Amino acid sequence: MGMLGPAMEIMGIRIPTVIHDTDSVRCEGCHEPIAGQPMRVSILDVVATEAPPSWAVASPINPGPHQFHADESHVRAWMRRTGYLWCRKSAAREIMRPVAVPTDAGWGLCDGAHRDDHEFVPA
Repeated sequence: MGMLGPAMEIMGIRIPTVIHDTDSVRCEGCHEPIAGQPMRVSILDVVATEAPPSWAVASPINPGPHQFHADESHVRAWMRRTGYLWCRKSAAREIMRPVAVPTDAGWGLCDGAHRDDHEFVPA
């Protein structure tokens, strides 16, 4: 439950105001509550579509934003659990790019900050 702030009065009616409520913000890596500002990670679309997508077709990738503790190991724990591979030349950043991994290994995530070939490893 959130903390109540100082009560206000409008036309004689007491109005308590919730000023802080983070009980529902949980890290997707460890599932523990996040105190303060979470690290948010969003996954870009693989290809931008020319027309809006149909609501009847589910996207293979949830773009987020996903919320984590500031430690990169929490992002990697979530990636491991969801089956993503990790480009070891990248870091956990606010925007990650999905890359189709050859040989049907699934998807890898990379921050796109390097220009040479990806090196995907289990997260």
